[in-house]
Amino acid sequence: MPGAHRVPHMEEKLVNLLQATRPSADHTMSGRNLAEVFENQCSAFEASPYPDFYSRRQRLIALKRQIIRYQDLLATAMDKDFSKRSHNESKMFDLLGAVLQVNHAICHLRRWMKPSRRVAELLFMTNSLQVQYQPKGVVGVIAPWNFPVYLALGPLVSALAAGNRVMIKMSEITPATNAVMRRMLAEVFSEDEVAVFGEEISDPNAFTSLPFNHIVFTGSPSVGRIVMRSAAENLTPVTLELGGKSPALVTRHYPVRDAAKRITHGKATNCGQICVAPDYALVPRELVNAFVKESQASFTRLFGTDVADNTDYTSVINDRHLTRIHDSLADAKSKGANVIPCAAYDAARHGRRMPMHIVTGCTAEMRVMREELFGPILPVVAYDSIDEAIAFINRGERPLALYCFGHDATERDEVLRRTHSGGVTINDWGWHVINHDAPFGGVGNSGMGTYHGVEGFRELSHAKSVFKRQRFFPIDLFYPPYGNWVQHLSLRLFLGKADPTLK
Repeated sequence: MPGAHRVPHMEEKLVNLLQATRPSADHTMSGRNLAEVFENQCSAFEASPYPDFYSRRQRLIALKRQIIRYQDLLATAMDKDFSKRSHNESKMFDLLGAVLQVNHAICHLRRWMKPSRRVAELLFMTNSLQVQYQPKGVVGVIAPWNFPVYLALGPLVSALAAGNRVMIKMSEITPATNAVMRRMLAEVFSEDEVAVFGEEISDPNAFTSLPFNHIVFTGSPSVGRIVMRSAAENLTPVTLELGGKSPALVTRHYPVRDAAKRITHGKATNCGQICVAPDYALVPRELVNAFVKESQASFTRLFGTDVADNTDYTSVINDRHLTRIHDSLADAKSKGANVIPCAAYDAARHGRRMPMHIVTGCTAEMRVMREELFGPILPVVAYDSIDEAIAFINRGERPLALYCFGHDATERDEVLRRTHSGGVTINDWGWHVINHDAPFGGVGNSGMGTYHGVEGFRELSHAKSVFKRQRFFPIDLFYPPYGNWVQHLSLRLFLGKADPTLK
């Protein structure tokens, strides 16, 4: 194969890069260094507070070029951080998603930047009213480990399109990816435009306590609360993408085999370590056995009967997360659940290459039904009526995503009207996320705010209202002394008569 010798070559380059960029004990990034970079970005923004269209477009084009140039090195770095991650999976989900988002921003940026004309109140007709979208300043981006490139570059695209400077905090458990990202971005952006930090920051609070003009955080609800409290000290607005237990609801007349295939793909991709992965499946009671059987068959068709040497299957990120997943399964078993592995699994031999496990007989007190799983576990919950399924979803926190499998439009609309979630994909999983003309964000416990498409541009811009009085508009008629005929007429027109019986 043409790429047979590519991986060792890329691993050698990655080792050299890590050695060149790993900070020494004397040069570990401290709070003082962070503050210095922040101050430099603030000063640079003050010197150029409104980058024009061409400057922003060139930054986006440069970013896209770097992603394409570095795609092999990035995929190798993520493979190293996970101990085994499919290069194709990394390119499809981390890199392709980022390029699609850049393409969308480049295509629509000129229109986004135009002031939005608004209609003045009738009382002020003939005057002009518009909203101008002004860069906020310095944006802090906190990216998680599960999709370290896409979830760092996605907010970066929105921030650059909006004309901001950006500081990115990568996860401490993806050092190889952090090193490549730092080098990749430093080649085209000065540190006062885009700066990347990672495992060298010993205290994450040193980053979140900076008085950013906006923070975008992707991670768990528990850490999101900490970020929000820290940001509140500086009255910094936040965008939180947090996850949660995203349900996959299979309606009674939808083909079970098709639903099982698509839900299995969603749960097995990146070994289930995705904030929008189907967390559990709701299946009509009489179809549960068929669904389990088809899910097992779907997994083996996708990844084989032994994932130990399957290059398309990703590992659990580290031993701590693997222990958490094993503990969740052990808890379910101890409370009466049936745990069904979808492929051969021996913990000693497979290590962190853990195949999908299906859990049936779930009850509310089990950890698999109380906590976001973020791993290759698929609980299957039986229901008898669509009303019961909807009630089950609504008893939990509002999730980041909801998946409804059904061909009956009336039934689907009922589910959409009666449930809340950050986003929805119908008859599949997750694809709403990488369609960048639509907003991506959570609701309630799964987050707040968005950063895709025009909504992302506006999230990281200040929408400034601008009212312009026309030269001959008689605004003085509204000044004191009060009581002239224009004021009387205006009040009568808009307020009408008060209720004389009220005392």
